[in-house]
Amino acid sequence: MKKTQLGVMEDPKEVRNSDHEVVIVMVPFPIQGHLNQLLQFSCLISSSYDLPVYYLGSPSLNRQARLQANALNPSDIAKIHFHDIPIPEFASPPPVFDALSKFPLHHKPLWDASLLLREPIASFLRNISSKSRRIVVVHDPFMSYNVQDVSSLPNAESYIFNGISTLNMYYFICRFRGKPVQLGEELLKKLPDLEGGIPDEMRDFTAIQSPHMGIRSGDILNTSQVIEGDFIELLVEESKQQWAIGPILPTKLDHISNRNNICLEWLNKQPPRSVLYVSFGTTSTFSNREVIELAMGLEQSRQKFIWVLREADRGDIITGEARKLELPEGFEERVKGVGLVMREWAPQPEILAHSSTGGFMSHCGWNSCIESITMGVPIAAWPMHADQPINGFLVIEILKIGLTVREWDKRAELVSASTVENVVRKLMASEEGDAIRKRAEELAESVWRSTEKGGSSRIELDSFIAHITR
Repeated sequence: MKKTQLGVMEDPKEVRNSDHEVVIVMVPFPIQGHLNQLLQFSCLISSSYDLPVYYLGSPSLNRQARLQANALNPSDIAKIHFHDIPIPEFASPPPVFDALSKFPLHHKPLWDASLLLREPIASFLRNISSKSRRIVVVHDPFMSYNVQDVSSLPNAESYIFNGISTLNMYYFICRFRGKPVQLGEELLKKLPDLEGGIPDEMRDFTAIQSPHMGIRSGDILNTSQVIEGDFIELLVEESKQQWAIGPILPTKLDHISNRNNICLEWLNKQPPRSVLYVSFGTTSTFSNREVIELAMGLEQSRQKFIWVLREADRGDIITGEARKLELPEGFEERVKGVGLVMREWAPQPEILAHSSTGGFMSHCGWNSCIESITMGVPIAAWPMHADQPINGFLVIEILKIGLTVREWDKRAELVSASTVENVVRKLMASEEGDAIRKRAEELAESVWRSTEKGGSSRIELDSFIAHITR
């Protein structure tokens, strides 16, 4: 596939003193995975439907969104109107790498600071509503408190963009309402129990948002009928009007051009489907012992790999230095030619789309899952926290396009090198792995077709745009 040049871009000049029929305002939650999804959705709307899109965030977070944009065409990003909203100062502590829970509680000061954005967001909405026939606010569920003033504007309406799987949404709704989850008996036995998986601090923050979610006019789902059709239907009974428009990431990355990137250059020299991509997202941090076991397992598997070895993001990625995770002595020399260790940001969708990539060891964040599904790459699932165990269950038990690295109920146990070795070999060098990979590729083909004219996701997206521009 072709590859694109993703550079750092300056803020485009804001459009001022111009009236619009309909204006879209994106309000993301200030964590990379959430910033990323709403930027992708912004570019999709702006480039495909020629509607003005404003993206609201602090100066550093808007910069972060552009710096870490995944597989987006720079010319599409340039069309987005980034509106900087000053955020109060907040502490940006490093992640606690040896904590029993992997949940990124070091981000709590940033969440607390984000609760103070209600008035500047309301001021922006009042200003832009005076120049437009309608403003459409698309926001993260965790920004519901901040956009509540939409209800006071006669020409404004809001929609929640749900950046998690529909199965997760359905699961959480059932738990909240005390209803049984509708799954077959055998699947229910395997469904992870998330009791204790989400800390009280996150539950308290969610409780602040919940009273303001009811003002929305509908829900946008970053999924597809092809991926989660049964759960989308179940969700219809529990929610407002909804549109399953995913995947919002470009499916075939046609705009990607050859560019200088060490990962892609290294992949160009490898055989088809021979490389395991290893990455655990922007909110997961490993202890020194976990890093050593994973390194030894990858080395002993004798399979090719790219390993993105990064500390979890701080609340402000622009300030502070990340801890350097230490590898076993001589590791990089011993795996030279077989493995590549990256300590910086890596172009994940492009890596997954590359013909040499044959597997993905992942924490199962929904961004990573949807990217892997879209690119037809099977997953070695290693969930860390929050929605990830349910996503892993979806990948392995429902879609059957993955293998388990560690069971969720054993999350307190150290994953040994031998476990890593065995899973990697099974996924990358066995008949079972080949069968899983074939199913992943077939699912990807169906997902691609769903985004084309006449496909279910394209129909849903066209329906949403027709609705907001009515």
